[in-house]
Amino acid sequence: MLKHELKQGWKGMLLWSLAVGIMIVFCLMLFPELQKQLAPIQTMMQGLGGIASAFGMDRLNYGELTGFYGIYAGFMLGIGGMFYAAILGCGILSKEEAQHTAETLLTYPVSRSSVCIWKLTAVAVLLFGFNVLVVLFSMAAFPIIGQFPHWKAFALYHLAQLIMQLEIAGICFGVSAFLRKGSGTIGMAIAFVLYFLGIAGNITERAAFVRYITPYAYADGASVISRVSLDGGLVALGIAYAAVGIAAGFWKYNKKDIL
Repeated sequence: MLKHELKQGWKGMLLWSLAVGIMIVFCLMLFPELQKQLAPIQTMMQGLGGIASAFGMDRLNYGELTGFYGIYAGFMLGIGGMFYAAILGCGILSKEEAQHTAETLLTYPVSRSSVCIWKLTAVAVLLFGFNVLVVLFSMAAFPIIGQFPHWKAFALYHLAQLIMQLEIAGICFGVSAFLRKGSGTIGMAIAFVLYFLGIAGNITERAAFVRYITPYAYADGASVISRVSLDGGLVALGIAYAAVGIAAGFWKYNKKDIL
């Protein structure tokens, strides 16, 4: 079953990896030119106010490669990774009913819990592969521009992104068990809301409570790179949310009347 899911999902994973990876490389290629025009860019950024805070520009030095990576390249990975994880998690169970293959699948000598376990494993493998490819794109670009990031901050940032994607996939996995048909739209909506909440939390202290709701709070480049560490409490909370989503998915799928 794992082999089947990976065979179905590897092309989509490759396309998402290429799209995000190429955009990151393109951003990195612009960095040397940005350094030459840093003064006017800094003046422009200072006039952005809340927009600069939303994307962490007030906490990172975008004239230095690691800060630039966290803001610009990180934006590409944050959005792309969240959406990919949401679509993957939301469709992994519901697609069987949408494609009318659930009846055939459940005729095999395998429990519904086993189906859930193997599908979750496939999601984790695909997300890991996505992140490995994106990292390889970035690492291939660094020698070309002749500059390298702070490696610990770089590694922690990508680890935070992977954890965030796994959390979103876990939540969407639970949602998918309640759907009759696969819906990438629902997954995209969940990802968008969580991303928007993260942005709102960066703009104003009045929305600081959203840090305990959205995984963007611990995976945001400005948070990870400026501290060169992860917020263990928020990461643990995110893992708990994922666990609740997965548990709900198992419970519903085992009780669901699949036609």
